[in-house]
Amino acid sequence: MDPTGSTPHRPSNDRWGPLGQPTPELLPGASEPHGQWGHPTSPRGRATGLRRWGSIGLLLAFVFGKLKWVLAALKFLKFGSLITMVLSVAVYAQYFGWPFSVGFVLLILLHELGHLVAMRQQGIPAGAPVFIPFVGAVIAMKGRPRDAYVEAIVGIGGPVLGGLAAGLCLVVAYATGSLFFYALAATGFLINLFNMIPISPLDGGRVAGAVSRQFWFVGYLIGIGVFLITMSPIVALILIVGLVTIYRGWKRPTPGYYAIPQWKRVSVGAGYFGVLAILALGMWLSEGPLGQLSSGQLSALVSGALLLPASEVLSGLRQYRS
Repeated sequence: MDPTGSTPHRPSNDRWGPLGQPTPELLPGASEPHGQWGHPTSPRGRATGLRRWGSIGLLLAFVFGKLKWVLAALKFLKFGSLITMVLSVAVYAQYFGWPFSVGFVLLILLHELGHLVAMRQQGIPAGAPVFIPFVGAVIAMKGRPRDAYVEAIVGIGGPVLGGLAAGLCLVVAYATGSLFFYALAATGFLINLFNMIPISPLDGGRVAGAVSRQFWFVGYLIGIGVFLITMSPIVALILIVGLVTIYRGWKRPTPGYYAIPQWKRVSVGAGYFGVLAILALGMWLSEGPLGQLSSGQLSALVSGALLLPASEVLSGLRQYRS
């Protein structure tokens, strides 16, 4: 069963390892080109033209208007980041094959860039993403959020951009019928759904603190359920760090950190459940065609999606040491 509680896919005889079995057959049509995501030459001018299309045009105009932040975040990808990206792709390729590994790492990158964009908008300095094979990627936050509201914005930025990336894969899958892109979409939605569990150091835990710290207890119960189902050591680490978060949040909170206006709590809560619903819908739409995959391949997808939360554990441990 995957961490989100959807249809069980756990194999009866296959090993439930860190990345499952090698899955080169997972990717029919894997030789299809992936470099079809064009770069608009003038986002502002294109957005103005899109306004003529009514409400849909306004939505697209908003997306293109925010594109400059994503492009600015890409400037943080220094040589070291690119090297660790290539290394991660090479390692994952031994299990998933090259095409899927490239897509998988790009999904992780866009999730992390979502955090980076949010940090940049909130004036929080951050380092370039560093990719760690079998862990995910880590961005060092070189400053502290001024309150729980800012932390929530930074936390939800990853699932928002990561969900958009998974949604793009789903659109391509629907248009082409490609099982390859259905698998990428399902993996992307699962990565971001799992990160929305309201327990720190996951993104959902950072968001939940701005709504109500009592929300952490609900997230902890969900985390225990996920651990009992998957017996994942990564989930066990999350639960351990989550205990530290609950203790610090209730016994040793930073004065005024959680004292935010009620309208901000409501807006964060609405955003959280809205993103959660969209990710769940995307997961439901993308997992149907994956019934054609073997149990070992499905195990690999679920286990691979647990890599990104592992990087959140590292980020949480760094925060508590500082």
